[in-house]
Amino acid sequence: MPDITSEQVAHLADLARIALTPDEIEKLTGELAHIVESVAKVAEVATDDVPATSHPVPLGNVTRPDVVGQTLTQEQALSGAPDSDGERFRVTAILGEEQ
Repeated sequence: MPDITSEQVAHLADLARIALTPDEIEKLTGELAHIVESVAKVAEVATDDVPATSHPVPLGNVTRPDVVGQTLTQEQALSGAPDSDGERFRVTAILGEEQ
């Protein structure tokens, strides 16, 4: 596996239009080399007999069935509203204003 060079990091930073100082390039060179080594280790053990996973533990459905419960009447819901027309909430119109 080829080593990551500071010239490659500088080139990638240039392509991405990221301004890096020489110190940042050196630091990123080491970090990227470590990442590449880590991916290579995973690739060594990721054989055809090892199933791919997205989570270390199985996921379960955490929802519950919908159950109709007690709800507010229209009058109860509107009783705390600052303004209503008797059937629905009344709010200030915002359409057409500058955004």
